[in-house]
Amino acid sequence: MTINENGAAKQTIENAKGLVIDSIAETMDLYGVTRSAGTLYGTMYFEDDMTLDEMREKLGMSKPSMSTGVKKLQNYDIVKQTFRKGTRRQTFVAEKDFFSFFSKFFTKKWLREAKINLDAVRQAQREVKALLDAEDISDEVRAEATEVYNQLEASIPYYQWLQKLVASIESGEIFDLIPIDEKK
Repeated sequence: MTINENGAAKQTIENAKGLVIDSIAETMDLYGVTRSAGTLYGTMYFEDDMTLDEMREKLGMSKPSMSTGVKKLQNYDIVKQTFRKGTRRQTFVAEKDFFSFFSKFFTKKWLREAKINLDAVRQAQREVKALLDAEDISDEVRAEATEVYNQLEASIPYYQWLQKLVASIESGEIFDLIPIDEKK
């Protein structure tokens, strides 16, 4: 391969990585993680390990932004601190197994969704129930309160199901129900 061909091949590889990095960033953005943190994760996915300075250089972001992004990704347990022999600088490595990434990232989001909404539903039900227990409300208000209470009650199975889904992912049972296809 000539130097020009080699350069073109390397550019093709970088373009291919860029497509995946952009899609990871967009996907994470859909779930409430900043696009820059998603870009950071996607970039780290293709690296063995990186220091904050290497991240900053590769992405052109400030060191505080890198640090904030890394902390956010560490909170999801999809980036871990590592140590590179011969340097005292902190290095970080991204989770490379997408099944593990899925389990760590999405389950935290779904558990949070279930907790926030179940807490709100239960608080709302207590308030509506207190209204229903009052004797001095009109039939119209009682009918509306009953309808709202029943709607709230009907939403509870979804959040309980979501908690079970998370438990099945965390335990690995989900993979018995939906097996991972082997590479072909």
